[in-house]
Amino acid sequence: MAIEVRLPQLGETMEEGTIVSYMVRVGDKVKKGDCIFEVETDKATIEVESPADGFVRHILAELGQTLPVGQPVLILGDKDEQITTDFIGELMAEAAPSSAKSKASPTSAPVEQSPATGIVEPDAASASKIRLGATIPLGRIQKKTAQKMLQSKREIPCFYLNVRADVTELVELRDRLNTESDVKISYNDFIIKAVAIGMEKFPIMTGRLVGETIRLAVSIGIGLAVSVPDGPVVPVVKDVQKKNLLTIARGSKSLIGKALANKLAPADLEGACITISNLGPFGVESFIPIVVPGQCSILGIGKIIDACVPDDGGYAVRKLMSLTLSVDHRVTNGVYASEFLDFVRKLLEDTACFI
Repeated sequence: MAIEVRLPQLGETMEEGTIVSYMVRVGDKVKKGDCIFEVETDKATIEVESPADGFVRHILAELGQTLPVGQPVLILGDKDEQITTDFIGELMAEAAPSSAKSKASPTSAPVEQSPATGIVEPDAASASKIRLGATIPLGRIQKKTAQKMLQSKREIPCFYLNVRADVTELVELRDRLNTESDVKISYNDFIIKAVAIGMEKFPIMTGRLVGETIRLAVSIGIGLAVSVPDGPVVPVVKDVQKKNLLTIARGSKSLIGKALANKLAPADLEGACITISNLGPFGVESFIPIVVPGQCSILGIGKIIDACVPDDGGYAVRKLMSLTLSVDHRVTNGVYASEFLDFVRKLLEDTACFI
């Protein structure tokens, strides 16, 4: 009996997806659970499994075609099963390119037109393909990021707070722990832990505006901005309040690896009540990040610098890190957010909570 394999909803907010590759061809035998095609959503590229045993009888959607959730992608059936042309035609009409958006397949060769037009297919892995005068199409992640940031700027009235944390002892602690542990602990892991402790003490910082109410998070999920070729993605370290530093380090390392390999699942990108964006590795000392819609705040982390500070009538060289918090003023006020940020700063300076 013929089985229609339709585009599944792979996340709570998913409305459409783009077919980026097929692992099967017409005539191939598949088993239930085999990966049969990959679909790119606005958050991640995900492998879709076969819902049943059977043979691939027809492939309905083209590579690069964007379909709404529920549209047919291919047909499974018995090896010699005859499927009527009327049935195929009806499904093809649903998945027709004329009724769906399409884009160039990522598996196809990069498109590079003449210097007169200067249009090139974006390829962040090879900067040499991008030259002055070019026109570069936006990828799906870039488009989605642009939409969210525009929404944030239009709808979210923000205020901004900045402190500098003395992380001299934190740097020493990290160096010591990394000689003892089989998992490398990053500065982000310390910050994630400190922010989670801060959010338990100041729970309104987990809130988001829902109608005329502020809905607080049930569990603390912290997004970590990761740069990938198509643009930034924000995988989420979940239930941080229940985890120690090493568990956080293992989790964040796994998520970063999945992000760089383009293997994040929709569940990896959901559930954040704050995002951490660290541009310190790029030499940026401080910056003002933009709040992600649906979250109360975002914390921007700058480069650790050596600075002379007053010390018992003299001066000492200490290591300072800039923390800039952008906050949705509809959810909380300046005093409450300042107390939260100051508490996080003190945790990073004291380091006792990490041992």
